[in-house]
Amino acid sequence: MKILIVDDEPPARERLRQLVEDADEHEVVGEAGNGEEAIALASQHQPDVVLLDIRMPGVDGIETAHHLNAMDAPPAVVFTTAYDEYAIEAFDARAIGYVLKPVRRERLERALDHAARITGQMLRQLTDTSNLKSLRRHVCTRELGQLRLIPITDIRYFAADQKYVTVHHAGGESLIDDALKSLEEEFADAFVRIHRNALVALDRIDHLQKTDDGKTLIVLRGDGDNDGDALPVSRRHLANVRRRLKGT
Repeated sequence: MKILIVDDEPPARERLRQLVEDADEHEVVGEAGNGEEAIALASQHQPDVVLLDIRMPGVDGIETAHHLNAMDAPPAVVFTTAYDEYAIEAFDARAIGYVLKPVRRERLERALDHAARITGQMLRQLTDTSNLKSLRRHVCTRELGQLRLIPITDIRYFAADQKYVTVHHAGGESLIDDALKSLEEEFADAFVRIHRNALVALDRIDHLQKTDDGKTLIVLRGDGDNDGDALPVSRRHLANVRRRLKGT
């Protein structure tokens, strides 16, 4: 199997590489020191298994696994951890592999043997991390066959159009596969629904504006290359929008 090693500590990556190479059955196709590097390398090398540290700065292991699962052929994820027995219990309950640090050869070999026996359909079930409670700090888009992360803090608003959601962000516009409803639930503290097809970042809202025909618009602050967009607010959501803007 092709294996990608992800850990923010170089000695830990070296230890895992040595253990994998000593087994002489698998190929290490890359090493990453953080979640963003891991996603880029996974898109490039299409590994069968990712040995993934949980505790990493920036994009942590849980969020990284979530984004890896968005790949057309998601890899099996084997978490490596020295912490939090509650997390181990959760991974066990979902049949997600893990190895404890310091990693022992026998435990790693068992985890890799298990990964080798997983079929494609089983893999999609085992790598589905949608129910693991870790608030994402990014959303994931696929551009030119590569996965790209967009920081939540860069997002102005989400707009739904049929089966796709467009993310309007500091760098432009991108399509994502997430449903607007699930985004609203996940990022309820930072975004507000203004219409059945739009979810807006609270910190990007400048003011509400009445039109001559009695409709209400929400005007966003301009920043960088983005002008102050004006988006319609539905009557159904207007009272909640006003309440959220007042912070009550």
